[in-house]
Amino acid sequence: MIASKPMKIFIFNIIFLFILISKVTSKDIIKIGIPTFLSGGAASSFGIPIKQSFQLMFEAINKGELPEPYNSVGIAGAQVEFFFIDEAGGATKQVAEFRNMVERQNVDIVLGYVSSGDCLAIPSVAEELKTITVLVDCGTPRVFEDASYKYVFRTGPHAAMDNIAGVRYLINRGYKLDKIAGINQNYAWGQDSWADFKNSIKVLSPKSKFVSEQFPKIFSGQYGTEISALTVSRANVIHSSLWGADLESFIIQASARGLLRNRKIYLSAGDHILPSIKNNIPDGVIISARGPHGDFAPDNKLSKWFKNKLIEKYDIKMATQPLSKAAMAALFIKSSYDKAFKDKGSFPNDEDVIKAMTNLNWETPSGNVSMSLGNGHQAVQHTAVGETKWDPKEKRVKLVNIEYYSASCVNPPEGIKAIKWINEGFSGANCEKYEYK
Repeated sequence: MIASKPMKIFIFNIIFLFILISKVTSKDIIKIGIPTFLSGGAASSFGIPIKQSFQLMFEAINKGELPEPYNSVGIAGAQVEFFFIDEAGGATKQVAEFRNMVERQNVDIVLGYVSSGDCLAIPSVAEELKTITVLVDCGTPRVFEDASYKYVFRTGPHAAMDNIAGVRYLINRGYKLDKIAGINQNYAWGQDSWADFKNSIKVLSPKSKFVSEQFPKIFSGQYGTEISALTVSRANVIHSSLWGADLESFIIQASARGLLRNRKIYLSAGDHILPSIKNNIPDGVIISARGPHGDFAPDNKLSKWFKNKLIEKYDIKMATQPLSKAAMAALFIKSSYDKAFKDKGSFPNDEDVIKAMTNLNWETPSGNVSMSLGNGHQAVQHTAVGETKWDPKEKRVKLVNIEYYSASCVNPPEGIKAIKWINEGFSGANCEKYEYK
């Protein structure tokens, strides 16, 4: 039987409407561009682990292989298509790369960045181009303390909590704090880290004296002059926020010259070098990781899955902060899109996703994370501090003598800059003994 012309028109309209509804309610691909260090001094201990973790997480998400509540296939039903670009080269280069990802490669999301300098340069461009951008790492508090954004989020806590927790740990453990010194890279990350540590010492240990402050250029690699100055200072405690190849070089050079003996060294973000530096770092060095990652992480189903997958896929035996923070960011995106999809009943647009991202709480291999600062765009977590101990059986450095600190103990309240909160005596901080669950 041949359909009449009105019937043909009716059938055509039904098919067209079905196609239109399908496009609105579903999407096949979410395209994500990921900048991280693939070359240079930050690649081996930070950039490459971040890349490995994103590969692991997005492959598992696409197949629906994660434990509950993340065991659905894809992100709001869509498969993740992702690619990496090299973060090396400085902020000007990264701004150009960002524009290219958005305007030429048509990404839905930009996800990444390690350097604090890059994280300070990118948000204004993200706002201009109206592109959802998730900062994975970078520690400077300035990103959301000096400005507010609609399209930009950071899934890792800022560095103030590392330095506040470090001071509390030193005091709680009864270490001598007569003379304090520091060595930190001469840019936003190093300057902010030292300011937070130094001012926390002034508030919590006012009799301490500062005897040496060293600010080498980032990625300088040679620290003979700084090590001499730190040795002459006779400091009881040396603080450092060095990271990547800079930190590895400093530890090896300082160990050879005896700087790490008979004094406490506090590395505020030092866990990421432990797998590579092995027993070249002495026992008793104090370490934090801007969150409860790796040996600090909870013993739950999601954490076990993540650690087992790292061993299975890459033979990685310690889930350091770069690996863990990439997992946190991947799950933030999945949580947000899935929530927005559920709330809307169809595939979400950017406005829907931003609404879901703002003030989100989500579970990660490092425990619960909350978008509690920066008008709901900046994450906070509780954190931990411990000390290095070489394990000859496992042939790796473990973290022992661990203390945990609640997020409200080491993070400022919403609307107050970290340095102001520190200088005013940590008003409202809740530092009762914290048992990590």
